Amino acid sequence: MSAGDLEALLRVTSATYRAGRPPDVAVGTYEGALGRLVLAVTAKGVVACSFEDEHTIFERLTRVVGGLVGPDARRLDPVRRELDAYFSRRLRAFTTPVDLQLATPFARTLLQMTMAVPYGTSTTTADLGARIGRPQALRAVGNALNANPVCVIVPCHRVRDRESYPGGATALERLLRIEG
Repeated sequence: MSAGDLEALLRVTSATYRAGRPPDVAVGTYEGALGRLVLAVTAKGVVACSFEDEHTIFERLTRVVGGLVGPDARRLDPVRRELDAYFSRRLRAFTTPVDLQLATPFARTLLQMTMAVPYGTSTTTADLGARIGRPQALRAVGNALNANPVCVIVPCHRVRDRESYPGGATALERLLRIEG
């Protein structure tokens, strides 16, 4: 789905807004060092920073989060500024709150652990599995990390020894290079 398609979809949705009511979930895109990321912000924080296509994210937000989903650049700007700073190596830790409601409870536990992995360092799926009492669950840990709805901001790229990364091998390589 192109940016124009997303805008058309959002226009249709925004036609249902009551006058003056902002969307419950602000959505848009970010063009940066990794290409296009779809962003979404709720009242709790960033709910999506994803490599998935806009239509898929829009559907998940509508189904899981609910409420009105639509454009609101003002609410997305803080996330965009932090991503700009991160990609230019001026930011080592994101301060934007994160809302993990698109992740499963199992994935939430793992993603919260990855947020504690310091910039420029890494951990392994085995370490994460051991920390949750499931040392043999390497595939489940890897699958949960690959489903990360808040990539980059929730640094699943800091978990090495996985077979894949949500944005692909090139995105993973770039993120690891940024962090040195």
